[in-house]
Amino acid sequence: MSIDGISENPFTLNSDDLAKLDAIREAMLDPSPRRIGRLDQWGLADTYEVYAEIGRYEEVSITMADGTVLDAALSMPRDLAPGQACPAVVLPAPLISIGHRAYLGMLRRWTLGGYAVLAYSQRGLAGSGGEIHVAGPQDVADAGAVVDWLVGQDGVDPDRVGFFGSSYGAGTSLLAAAKDSRIKAVAGTSAWGDLFASLYENGTRHLKAFEALVQFFGEDRCSKEFRGIIEKIRGNTVDDEIREFARVRSPRHHLDAYNGANTPILLTTAWHETIFSVPAVIDLFSNLTGPKSLLVQVGDHGNGELPGLFGLVSKPTEMAYRWMDHHLGGAAGDGATPQFGIRSEYMHNLLSDLRHDSWADYALPRKRFHLADDAGQSDGQLSDGDGQSGWSRSVRATGRGTEAVVAPKLVQTGLAERMGLPHLCKTAEIDRELAAIWTTAPFEQPMRVQGDLELRVTVKPRAMDATIVAYLLDCDPATGKAAVITHAPYTLTNQQAGQATTVTFPLQPAHYALAGGRVLQLVIGTHDEFFADANSTPTSIEITSPQGAESYLDVPLSPLS
Repeated sequence: MSIDGISENPFTLNSDDLAKLDAIREAMLDPSPRRIGRLDQWGLADTYEVYAEIGRYEEVSITMADGTVLDAALSMPRDLAPGQACPAVVLPAPLISIGHRAYLGMLRRWTLGGYAVLAYSQRGLAGSGGEIHVAGPQDVADAGAVVDWLVGQDGVDPDRVGFFGSSYGAGTSLLAAAKDSRIKAVAGTSAWGDLFASLYENGTRHLKAFEALVQFFGEDRCSKEFRGIIEKIRGNTVDDEIREFARVRSPRHHLDAYNGANTPILLTTAWHETIFSVPAVIDLFSNLTGPKSLLVQVGDHGNGELPGLFGLVSKPTEMAYRWMDHHLGGAAGDGATPQFGIRSEYMHNLLSDLRHDSWADYALPRKRFHLADDAGQSDGQLSDGDGQSGWSRSVRATGRGTEAVVAPKLVQTGLAERMGLPHLCKTAEIDRELAAIWTTAPFEQPMRVQGDLELRVTVKPRAMDATIVAYLLDCDPATGKAAVITHAPYTLTNQQAGQATTVTFPLQPAHYALAGGRVLQLVIGTHDEFFADANSTPTSIEITSPQGAESYLDVPLSPLS
């Protein structure tokens, strides 16, 4: 996935990426001098010449009980001694048009580390038959059948099987482990913890990400059940069917199985993840009682592990190799003991590497800033003094957003962040009729935001339904340019028009370093293309701070040491 030649679909690989994977596949299938020599243009010829001596690769079809055929590939170490059995790793595909071939760059490392490795595309995806069930019970049953097939191969140890997956493959891996005790370890990168929390945040649909996923699945390949769910989400129908559909597909609801089996689980996510809920992944991690590890990185969905999937080095894949080596007894990693607890980067330093035992240790105590009026000024203040009541700000809902946005592009904006190019906006250019802004005094020293944030405001819409979107920005007063630290929407429904309602809700957790002299800015608007808002346009929403329920923003803040 590259920023150059970006497709409208954020999950599409560019032509050079595809050409390289195709060349690797051909060289693994036919390790002739001509095929391996083609890899010279990427500097990979010697690498795959060594693989050909140690491993063998074949593409296979695995038939499920209902006759559905799954497309798969098997890489095995060569020349196992009689009676020798090796550990095995299963790789369900991420959501990508080439399916399991997205893992081609990893197969060499696994195999040279002594693993049998089976990569496959879930039903309905890429070259596999059947319909897409979104990691539902049928996909979990398929994963069990794939394990049956794999442990039936000569030289595979049935007592040392692990699952690794990215994105859709991560969810499949976690859910399979909840049902199959033969799965002794899981590593899920860009994982999800709760599907419902990923679709709905504070009563607000994550419609842009949902539609991107549906487009990439292809509605014609989706099961009848899933097509019905798609239409309900588009129509903003939240009922028991949707909740149950999401529940059975949410690892957070299978904690008893993981904890009962003491399953070792490695999870990774990103601070600006736009596809799956970050708080739900943190909650899943925090409630696991077995061996566990969580990595949170700069960027968005899939950004962190991408180089590793292509056979290069990335934190998520290196951690996965160590994880499986430790729990299954292979040698794909560097020999180091895996990191337990939390490992993280802070925005926007990719070289940062902080480690904590738990989220409670990780999150800083919160400092309260009250939203206050600044007499005669268009913007308010974020004040660390006493709460201030009696003020109000009115914002218009027109169906148009402002320069402050969650992300201009799914996935790709996060990829730019990892390259040191976070999206910036000038808050002076934000239309104050469309958004209200509150600002701190400049910080005299570098600061860090690290942990959970909470916002309380009182909202008085003129309509029965209303959506607000809050953003916390890091602004440089010298240039007026600001970058998003975190955000969250909130939707009220079936309210009495003109009735004031006090709402308290979390913003996405964050870890962000602020330079000295910077200010924090809270922006509250009514529309962001990332969300499906409930506002009837045109209308207006009044944001107030009544006595006894003064508005505030809690930020986990301390000097940067």
